[in-house]
Amino acid sequence: MSISVSRRREARPNHIRKSRSDRVFDAVIYTAAALLTLIALYPMYFIVIASISDPNLVARGDVLLYPRGVSLEGYSYLFSMSNLWTGYGNTVLYTLAGTLIMLIVNIPVAFALSRKDLPGRGFFTFYFIFPMFFGGGLIPTFIILNNTFHMLDSFLVMVLPFSVISYYIIVARTFFQTSLPGELWDAAQIDGCSNLRYFFQIVLPLSKAILAVIALWAAVGHWNSYFNAMIYLRSPERYPLQLIMRNILINNEMAATAMTGSAAADLNRKANLIKYGAIVVSSLPIMTMYPFVQKYFNQGVMIGALKG
Repeated sequence: MSISVSRRREARPNHIRKSRSDRVFDAVIYTAAALLTLIALYPMYFIVIASISDPNLVARGDVLLYPRGVSLEGYSYLFSMSNLWTGYGNTVLYTLAGTLIMLIVNIPVAFALSRKDLPGRGFFTFYFIFPMFFGGGLIPTFIILNNTFHMLDSFLVMVLPFSVISYYIIVARTFFQTSLPGELWDAAQIDGCSNLRYFFQIVLPLSKAILAVIALWAAVGHWNSYFNAMIYLRSPERYPLQLIMRNILINNEMAATAMTGSAAADLNRKANLIKYGAIVVSSLPIMTMYPFVQKYFNQGVMIGALKG
């Protein structure tokens, strides 16, 4: 019996006992991680509870951990506006089309620049890097899009002219260079694989991480963009959600400043309710999408950045 017990003890893995300094270090690390998580999550939590609380209590600083004077007035006012849903539809359309076009444009360019046998590779790399530091400016771009391409106030002006992003190209090129060995292309050539077939059937399936990262960056950029719409769009029915939200907030604040007495106070209260509700309404779709691509996002960022 004693022999079997001793054998069992020998079969168990040896557990390394942590010293006191190691336990103190772990406690400090976990505490710091918990504090950083709280600092990152609390602003989002506060916006949610402020959007359903009495704005007077929010302004006095009485709303900290839970909502007080619960009211859905701000949301009901936002959802009653027909142009809000039009803006939602436009933003979804711009985001989907813009993200797809960005992937179609940037990923093949990045793969071509990652190939060592590309003629003029150094020149083309410089050609795409140079606009990261020097651009033509807002006025020349506006003149070209209006007079030459006639894209002003159109769907294409929101998704096509700014689809080439040098940073995305550099990150994707670094991924292809460091994650796809040259022997893979040699083996594909032996099997009679062409460049196009190699790219579509081998490279893209192995590059889900970087595709997800760039798609997420592009989608967030399109979803949050309002400046291009403010410059290049004229028809309100083409406005994206962010521009409509901006106009609602500015109009309410200007109306509240122009009024006096109880009417101004009531309008200012409504403007504060709308402000927090607008942040929640406009941020929720992107926040719900992020968990589905988080694993690819972390992997792609580390590969594209650390091995650059």
